[in-house]
Amino acid sequence: MTSKPDQQAIALLRENRLRATGGRVAVLATLLEAGRPLTRQQIADRLGGQAPDKATIYRALRRLVDSDLVHRAFVQQRQWYFEPAHRCGATQCHPHFTCVQCRRTDCLHDVAAALVTLPDGMTLLRQQIRIEGICASCCDN
Repeated sequence: MTSKPDQQAIALLRENRLRATGGRVAVLATLLEAGRPLTRQQIADRLGGQAPDKATIYRALRRLVDSDLVHRAFVQQRQWYFEPAHRCGATQCHPHFTCVQCRRTDCLHDVAAALVTLPDGMTLLRQQIRIEGICASCCDN
């Protein structure tokens, strides 16, 4: 039996005319289910023993990014964080909050941020906002 995230992943892949390979389905379903940006290693960890090898995960991520199903949310400590692209517009992604203590990053879907106004001669392609602070869980400890 196929899980709901797997079904969503297969449908998205087919809508975008991509083959629903095992690696692509696993990676996309994991990102859809997570609800927050993940690194390649975090994707592998969530898949556990069912995880494809590192190269397969990288290839799947590259193809999903190239197809605009997934985007690179940000880079932190030389690792890219990936998330489904369906909640972001062409020029702006929702803000992200990273706790400086536990390193967890959460999406702030309900937080609006105005687009910056750039000086003459500069063209905005995409605005990304990442906020660092201490999350509620770490504040309680």
